[in-house]
Amino acid sequence: MHGRRIPSVLLPAVLATAGCAPSLEIGRPVAPLPARFEAMAPDPAPEPAALDRWWTLFGDAQLDDLVARGLRANADVRLGLARLREAQAIRRAALAPFRVQGDLQVTGGVQRSESLSGPDVLIGGPGGTSVTSGATVAAASPTFNLSWELDLLGRRGVARAAADADLAAARFVQEGTRAKLAADMADALFAARGLAAQAEAARETLAIQQGILAAMRTRTERGLAANADVARIDADVAQAEAQAAQLEAELAATKRAILVLLGEADKPLDTLPIHPRLDLPPQPPAALPSLLLERRPDVREAEQRLRAASARAELQRLELFPRLTLNPGAGLTATRGGGLNAVSAFWTLGAGLTMPILDRARLLAQMRAEGARAEQAVIAYEQAVQAAFSEADQSLIRLAGDRARLTLLARAEIRADEAYAADRLRFAHGLNDLPTLLETQRARSAARLATATARAETLRRAVTVFRALGGGWQASPGAATPSGE
Repeated sequence: MHGRRIPSVLLPAVLATAGCAPSLEIGRPVAPLPARFEAMAPDPAPEPAALDRWWTLFGDAQLDDLVARGLRANADVRLGLARLREAQAIRRAALAPFRVQGDLQVTGGVQRSESLSGPDVLIGGPGGTSVTSGATVAAASPTFNLSWELDLLGRRGVARAAADADLAAARFVQEGTRAKLAADMADALFAARGLAAQAEAARETLAIQQGILAAMRTRTERGLAANADVARIDADVAQAEAQAAQLEAELAATKRAILVLLGEADKPLDTLPIHPRLDLPPQPPAALPSLLLERRPDVREAEQRLRAASARAELQRLELFPRLTLNPGAGLTATRGGGLNAVSAFWTLGAGLTMPILDRARLLAQMRAEGARAEQAVIAYEQAVQAAFSEADQSLIRLAGDRARLTLLARAEIRADEAYAADRLRFAHGLNDLPTLLETQRARSAARLATATARAETLRRAVTVFRALGGGWQASPGAATPSGE
């Protein structure tokens, strides 16, 4: 209805109201971003488009399968889809008042007349219709009345902008739910594999200590070692058993968490095999901080919330202006009985003008409230942008540190293996004592556990990086475009 001319008879009223209607100014968000991330690799391997399905960059068939199954059956994803359908219905309801509305009303009745003084009775007063005394007359009148508000000031367009932004925000919430599910699934899988690797290292340590214990018992029986040495190793064996048991319990709990993410919480744990595979993560794709404004679902959601709040504030400002409504109608009247059999048609055309006068103070207060909500949406958008950059930059910095730590731990594990092998050989030939061997063995076990832990943490950190960069959903131009009505 944009561009419609205002009828000349209403122009003075509209201009008078517009002259005293206050303006509404909402600040623009200020969220500057640096040109690049501090720890971004100078020549990353994948392309930015790889963020859509970043988990495929790990080359891990089990990870691909788990993410695909989770996106199909996870409860949070299905709940988000139901909320999206709710948002679509709310959008249609929000636009309904700006469409032509009409109601079909059918009235009818039956009337019987009995004359007390003559054979006939007059229906309808003087000049009415004469009906035979004692007759029954049935009448029905269906009417169809319309109501159509002329969009003189563009209310419909503003309302559509608010409804579209609300729906787009709901869609970004759904995309964020899917992205979170993919990240949570990968994080849980790598955590489980880390626990499996640590449990494997703990079992190996336990086997080594049990072998030393058996050797020391043999020496004690031959009088070559003291019982205190056996007790010392036995204590280490008990601690190793306790550590292995704890790691196995943590692994079982993590497997249950993965099954819940899959929507398969009722399945037994042995249906989910976990192997201690801890590969190096792929390099994150090339990304600039400005890409977060397009990639992060939470930033896009905050942007749409800001658009919706601004549109609602403008819509509330327009409530201070008059409304013009056309009210056409048509109907039929049918009468039968008592010698009558008549059908008549009629139509009406009316118009109404509503101007806020005594309610102006309340409307002004509501307008200021909507303006304040829009200002809050501006601040929320700025916070979302700053939080997105902080998360991405911090995760990239920590991932770089994790990679450097892995290199050092790998070297430490090699040297610990060499030291343990040498000390074990020396101990077998009686060239060093038991405490020296045990100390070397503990250092080797600690090095292996530290490497397994660091590898799992690096993989999980890589997942955090991909999520922080806005990966896990397809950021196509139509991702948030509402369907036409």
